[in-house]
Amino acid sequence: MGIKKSVRELTSEEIIEIIAKSKKKDLVRVYISGVLDGIDFGKYKSEEVEFDFVVGKDFGVLFGDFEVISQVLRNEGIEKYKVEYVARNSAIPLADISQFNARIEPGAIIRELVEIGEKAVVMMGAVINIGAVIGEGTMVDMNAVIGARARIGKYCHIGAGAVVAGVVEPPSATPVIIEDYVLVGANAVILEGVRVGHHAVVAAGAVVVDDVEPYTVVAGIPAKAIKKVDEKTANKTQILESLREINR
Repeated sequence: MGIKKSVRELTSEEIIEIIAKSKKKDLVRVYISGVLDGIDFGKYKSEEVEFDFVVGKDFGVLFGDFEVISQVLRNEGIEKYKVEYVARNSAIPLADISQFNARIEPGAIIRELVEIGEKAVVMMGAVINIGAVIGEGTMVDMNAVIGARARIGKYCHIGAGAVVAGVVEPPSATPVIIEDYVLVGANAVILEGVRVGHHAVVAAGAVVVDDVEPYTVVAGIPAKAIKKVDEKTANKTQILESLREINR
């Protein structure tokens, strides 16, 4: 996308510019049938074009930008086709997850221009938006949402259904910063501009509107400090290295 900066350096204004200037695409999956062995599908591919295909003698599937695929469908050998839209006027594609040395489960949605650290874990249904940074060994649990430009440190656990607010609009807003070894409980919400200190615990269902000190447990709506992290709390919120190992 022509971006030379690291994800961490991107400002809201720059992300807005990227989205505004990007060529919007209708991404589709198209099933085709007919006499296909005489069609040169490869001629439609290039580094600039979002298009791929799996085609046999009489049946095939095309993937990519409908602007390109609509040209392919003009070939006389294609007798029937069915179009399924994956995205409409999409500005930012999904990330190529092969670039991350992390465990990413099926159904996770990760946009381009994100950073995911070594041995991180992204579970089913989790969403990670543009400009977000996920630290080494951090787990983003099922259906959690990590908003644009959120900063999450090392070996955190973001619980199922939790929301870490994003900031692209308005561009003046400050991103959420979650420091290392933080546990965020299920369905908690952390609003923009909040900083959660290292080794803190955010209870399930809490709505965090103010900064959280390190080694502090917060709970409630709005979240308030209820105690310091003690040995009992530390044991109950332990981060397990074994869940983050990548064995091949």
